[in-house]
Amino acid sequence: MKIERIQAFRMLQPFIDGPYRMSKGRVADAFDSIIVAITADGITGWGEMAPLGTFYSAAFAAGAEAGVKEIVPHLLGQDPRALTQIGRLMDTVFKGHPYIKSAIDMACNDLAARAAGVPLVTMLGGREGETVELYKVVTHGEPEKMAENAVRYVADGYRRLQVKVGGDVNGDIDRVRAVSSAVPRGTVLFCDANAGWTPFQARRFADQTRDIDFVFEQPCVTIDDNLSVRRSFDKPMVLDESVQSLEDLLEIHRKGAADGVTLKISRLGGVTRTRQLRDLAVDLGLMVTVEDTGGAEIDTAAMAHLSLSTPEEKRLHAIAFHEWVTVKTARNAPPVIGGSRMGIPDGIGLGIDVDPALIGTPFLDIRN
Repeated sequence: MKIERIQAFRMLQPFIDGPYRMSKGRVADAFDSIIVAITADGITGWGEMAPLGTFYSAAFAAGAEAGVKEIVPHLLGQDPRALTQIGRLMDTVFKGHPYIKSAIDMACNDLAARAAGVPLVTMLGGREGETVELYKVVTHGEPEKMAENAVRYVADGYRRLQVKVGGDVNGDIDRVRAVSSAVPRGTVLFCDANAGWTPFQARRFADQTRDIDFVFEQPCVTIDDNLSVRRSFDKPMVLDESVQSLEDLLEIHRKGAADGVTLKISRLGGVTRTRQLRDLAVDLGLMVTVEDTGGAEIDTAAMAHLSLSTPEEKRLHAIAFHEWVTVKTARNAPPVIGGSRMGIPDGIGLGIDVDPALIGTPFLDIRN
């Protein structure tokens, strides 16, 4: 089997609920998605990545578009099922920038599973459970508005909420208290600062919210700064932005800096490396969330397959990005059940049926 055609698309995916807001004025109105289709022996695999604006990760859509154009000519004639070799080849011809390679790797994983006639979850270790629990993001805003949104999300069926903090500490204390008071007892809260605080600020927040039940997520930038907060804090901590490589994961475990990690597919360079870090994190005893920085049906399907091949006892939750946006990339999608759990689409590979008419004209189309 040899790669005979590669197409790439760029697609704007506006948010249904309006602007996505984080602390410090960071805001995005849409995902700017890069979609890749790779064909070999008449079988096509699909991949997608979308950065959250230009402020969340060291990634941006224009960079991904330019980088894909540089990388994919080197892949024609290669076996897409040789995932490790494909990854090494991409790293050889284009150093760094893993987010650019993510959609390409995802497409190869989808193609390999389709060629084998099995769902991708089977090739990622096997399915554990029918559905994964979802969480909903309560974006940064006035405390009353955040509490109102949280109540609405719980009414929609969500039992896990990620509350955005990381700005003015006193204001964020009010925000979390407002949300916590508004939702039913037993609602799982994650307070996510997106690395927005210094250790001093994070400790102030932690000290003033000890009576609230929540998981602290990525309060500071560096692993050592987060560890310094963790040492004075009696709640679980999850790190997200700190996990950019295998070395980061090992450092987090060695130092005891977190109880869990969030693995983002595009940040790590694709499904192949995310699976590698996921398996290691599980073996090290860490709780795991597998998600991404954004996308629609294609990317969400990859998250679902990785999530449901993670052992249930080590799995935290997932997110349904395809429900965030006003456009579609496929005729079917990962099923969302009762507003709070997500499954895997029926079928081989990612299980989705991508409709090229929905994603526009390719900016790149090369053949062997």
